[in-house]
Amino acid sequence: MLKRMPVLQFYFIILLSSLLVLGWLAPSSLHAQQPAGAGTGSSSANLPDSPKPQQQAQPNTSMGTTSRFIGYALNRSIFFPDIAHSPKPISTGEKFRLFVDQGISPAYLLGSGISAAVNQANNTPGSTGQGWGAYGTRFGYSLARASSTSFFGTFAFASALHQDPRFFPESNPKFFHALKYSAVRIFVTRNDQGRDVFNSSGLLGPAAAEALSNAYLPTSEQTASRAAARYGSDLAWRFAANVFKEYWPTLFRSMHLQSLKVMPMPGDSSKP
Repeated sequence: MLKRMPVLQFYFIILLSSLLVLGWLAPSSLHAQQPAGAGTGSSSANLPDSPKPQQQAQPNTSMGTTSRFIGYALNRSIFFPDIAHSPKPISTGEKFRLFVDQGISPAYLLGSGISAAVNQANNTPGSTGQGWGAYGTRFGYSLARASSTSFFGTFAFASALHQDPRFFPESNPKFFHALKYSAVRIFVTRNDQGRDVFNSSGLLGPAAAEALSNAYLPTSEQTASRAAARYGSDLAWRFAANVFKEYWPTLFRSMHLQSLKVMPMPGDSSKP
């Protein structure tokens, strides 16, 4: 219990501070985000997972139904907030909002729970022990590391380096190609001009988070080898998340939950 409270407090302090800053940023960025003619139509078009008017770029009709292209989802996702739902670049304020949304998203909470369960089974860190109290401690560690990774990678470094931290899915992904694309997007991202660049923000983010984790993890975890192992684990989790994000629109359609489509990037329909 003595170990669990500090790390949970650390996570909630980050989250609370983020919400306060987001509230300060929102008024100044709201007008810039408002599309032309906003407020004249139904407000339901702006709700998460609701169909939007077909005002975005339409798929190239010359493409076959099984053709692949890299694009963006028609609607924003609550489960995976970083799936791009617009081809336009996002501002610093929107990157901060994305970091906050990630911190409270079901994917982050579920991922932290699974990571804590794996560490519980492996008894890592060993000094944490076993039982529900120990699981709560490990869950807090995972939440704090995930939140820190998102803060540095999605907001701080992405803003400073002018990179886009979002994931742009493919339409009709094929399994092995999806695996390749998911791995490549760990090392490649888009910049704010829409060009593919080395994903320095995405790779520096977890590195900075693991350095910060030495402030609350047990002494046995505060070594270079353990930090490197956690960093590798962070990248492995990101790869798995990318695969899920590749298929998220397809899963929605197959389960008839939502007509969630991937729209082509303007001028980008010829990409494999």
